[in-house]
Amino acid sequence: MTSIERITYMEECLDVSRMAVDALANALDEYIGVQGRMRELAGYYGGDEWRNDFDADMAGGLPHDLRRGVLSEDAVYDLLEDNKMLQAEMLEVVAGIIREGRY
Repeated sequence: MTSIERITYMEECLDVSRMAVDALANALDEYIGVQGRMRELAGYYGGDEWRNDFDADMAGGLPHDLRRGVLSEDAVYDLLEDNKMLQAEMLEVVAGIIREGRY
């Protein structure tokens, strides 16, 4: 590889890496910002209010055009489980980076 080819390739590495780091930083800020709402959702899902709302829906007491994904048992559970799995994956990635001493 010539100097020009190497510099061109490394410049591309710099650009792609910069974009990825910036995108991850933005996504991480957004993810951290939503964790409070996630805790609220988890508390609602495991509480009496959710059960009352679910029962009201089953009895036909809610408007038919009301968005009610939060009342589906799978949607909330799956989100909370996905969140836990993502957290575990982030820990593994960071631990691997630290172990290997790489950037």
